[in-house]
Amino acid sequence: MNWDDRAKRRWLGAAALAMALLMLVAGETVLKGVLKGFVFLGYWAVCMACTVVAMVIAFMDARATQRSVGREQRDLLDSTLRKIEGDARSRKDP
Repeated sequence: MNWDDRAKRRWLGAAALAMALLMLVAGETVLKGVLKGFVFLGYWAVCMACTVVAMVIAFMDARATQRSVGREQRDLLDSTLRKIEGDARSRKDP
């Protein structure tokens, strides 16, 4: 399977988000009585870091998608103008 940049970004973002969600559920249920002191702070700091990483990756993906769409729009406009120009020349020449 060929992984392009978009697929890698999306899988990495989904993994970071899934990790944050798993940590949230575990921290609020199974580990609620176990987490105390600095372990508590460290655990939730890692959970927050996973959330921030997922957000950053989502913004990067949105920006890359915008660039890609802009590039495709420019290419479409260029090809359409070339086609119109070619049609106009072919009508003019005979």
